[in-house]
Amino acid sequence: MSQPVIDPSQYSVLLEEKKNALSEQFSAFALPAIEVFASPDTAYRMRVEFRVWHDKDQLDYVMFTPGSNHEHTKVTQCPMASEIIQQHMFVLLELIKAEDILRRKLFQIDFLSTTSGELLISLLYHKAIADDWQQAAEQLQVELRKVSSAGQTVELIGRARKTKIALGRDYVIERLEIDGAPMFYQQVENSFTQPNAKVCEHMLHWALDVTKSQGGDLVELYCGNGNFSLPLARNFKHVIATEISKSSVHSAQYNIKLNQIENVSILRMSSEEFSQALQGTREFRRLKQKDIDLKNYQFSTVLVDPPRSGMDDETLKQVAKYEGIVYISCSPATLQLNLLSLCETHEIKRFAIFDQFPYTDHLEIGVFLQRKQSLV
Repeated sequence: MSQPVIDPSQYSVLLEEKKNALSEQFSAFALPAIEVFASPDTAYRMRVEFRVWHDKDQLDYVMFTPGSNHEHTKVTQCPMASEIIQQHMFVLLELIKAEDILRRKLFQIDFLSTTSGELLISLLYHKAIADDWQQAAEQLQVELRKVSSAGQTVELIGRARKTKIALGRDYVIERLEIDGAPMFYQQVENSFTQPNAKVCEHMLHWALDVTKSQGGDLVELYCGNGNFSLPLARNFKHVIATEISKSSVHSAQYNIKLNQIENVSILRMSSEEFSQALQGTREFRRLKQKDIDLKNYQFSTVLVDPPRSGMDDETLKQVAKYEGIVYISCSPATLQLNLLSLCETHEIKRFAIFDQFPYTDHLEIGVFLQRKQSLV
């Protein structure tokens, strides 16, 4: 990954260019006015990863040139990282340099932070780590916490092949403000989380707004840690959400309890398996264990947040059966392909862009579609 050039004076211009390029890309579709949700122009990334470069006694963060295993740029500042990461990252490097057991064979450092002042740091090694590493890491954590401000927490994790040593928790708890109500999310180290918390708040507000009149029950495919499922529970009688990742399912279950939500059920199933369950072509013990009979639900709306590859043909057919579709996309190209199919039965009512990754070409897109009246 290469580090983007961050110039706040150019941010609004670059975002407008992204919007115009996307408008041109989707010109074949009858789009409503594009809604634009900007990011903070600095300190917007809650998680970052750096490779570590050793040069004798010197230790540096580096970003590699795309396509190269050797060509790299030294990182001397990181204005895109959250304030708590910037506050600790270079102090951390200096402290590690002074301890051979912490420095030797260290090849990567990952940071995961929250808007509420929690920081989790993972040190990745090409060597075995054991009790002596843990003792040194505990002292490192003590020294690192001296840099912290009131209310901040810092935790360390060491990772090596088949080994993980956590000095405290291996997760953080993020707090997001969604339409005047706080939502709390467990975010586990080495698992997917939304990288831009403020833009994530925009996405959740938008999803709540577009579904506020839908009623009935909601199906969510690819639900992750319940990022959308939990706040959207306000708009629906029940939410049934599916996810294949075991760690994400555990976090989603944790977050349901953390937020005291009673109308969301998380199923560890793929989108293909859930489609089979809905069609009655297969029976699933997981549904029986949770006492869920899908025939008892009135699913009016589906939310999909698929991987970059988009949705497979069978999932597309299943999604097209719902009155309303909320499609969150990280890939404009696959979204285009999927919309060619979905627009045969549905109309695009809302179209939004969320600038998760400022100063890059990437955009997150939100589309709300409703079944065409002629097909109702």
